[in-house]
Amino acid sequence: MLAKAPFRPCCGGGGGGGGDGRWAGRPRPVGVAGGFRRGGARLVAAAAAGERRTAPEAVSPPAAAVAGGKQRVNGSAVAGIDRLVTSTVGKSTNILWHDCPIGQPERQKLLNQKGCVVWITGLSGSGKSTLACTLSHELYSRGHLTYVLDGDNLRHGLNRDLSFKAEDRAENIRRVGEVAKLFADAGVICIASLISPYRSDRNACRNLVHNSSFIEVFLNVPLEVCEARDPKGLYKLARSGKIKGFTGIDDPYEPPFDCEIVIQCKVGDCAAPKSMADQVVSYLEANGFLQD
Repeated sequence: MLAKAPFRPCCGGGGGGGGDGRWAGRPRPVGVAGGFRRGGARLVAAAAAGERRTAPEAVSPPAAAVAGGKQRVNGSAVAGIDRLVTSTVGKSTNILWHDCPIGQPERQKLLNQKGCVVWITGLSGSGKSTLACTLSHELYSRGHLTYVLDGDNLRHGLNRDLSFKAEDRAENIRRVGEVAKLFADAGVICIASLISPYRSDRNACRNLVHNSSFIEVFLNVPLEVCEARDPKGLYKLARSGKIKGFTGIDDPYEPPFDCEIVIQCKVGDCAAPKSMADQVVSYLEANGFLQD
């Protein structure tokens, strides 16, 4: 049973709570001007337990001042903390990274596979979604857990607020990359199927995970083959000027320079989806992602 902590006088002059004495005789929460900072109680608890953690992705310099053996966090002195425990990442401030005892190695052992991202890229109509689903089915039949992140499917929900303008396309890929990273960390074989026309965006997603866990699959299908298929009728609309900025017509596609797998398709000579999927499965087996 935990011993009851003795009452401590509040810090600051007078009654402490702006002179009204609300916090007299009680520990005072960590505060900010005009209110209390969320999570302050956790900082006090961490100090009492003697924890010393630093968020691994802190991107801003420490803003706390050390005085009298105590560190000031947002203006309040907290005993026992000698290092800044919160960080700023992008537009998010006062955030703290929490580690859990069950991590990727434990999840991978449970699933008997290694989490990774299989990123399928290529022109519209090249067969990315078909390959993704065929690959998922093939791995499932072998007892492996996968999840498919299909570009069109994600625009029905997660990315439905994004257009096809350049900046929105970049944000679309960034979000998918972050989600794929989480699946890989969970030990799942994540299959992402998107046009993702720009190398810089694909490389940014690669950099989110361990490089060897990002497998880029380039469906190298000629434009004339994709346009002849035109499953959604988009090439016809693009050619008539009804769709602007369409990849392969009036917007470029940047093929990978050095991807892990290239599946070549020529006019009149395209492999069956299962044959393509077997090519990816062979790579996963050879590189230890499908453990026995």
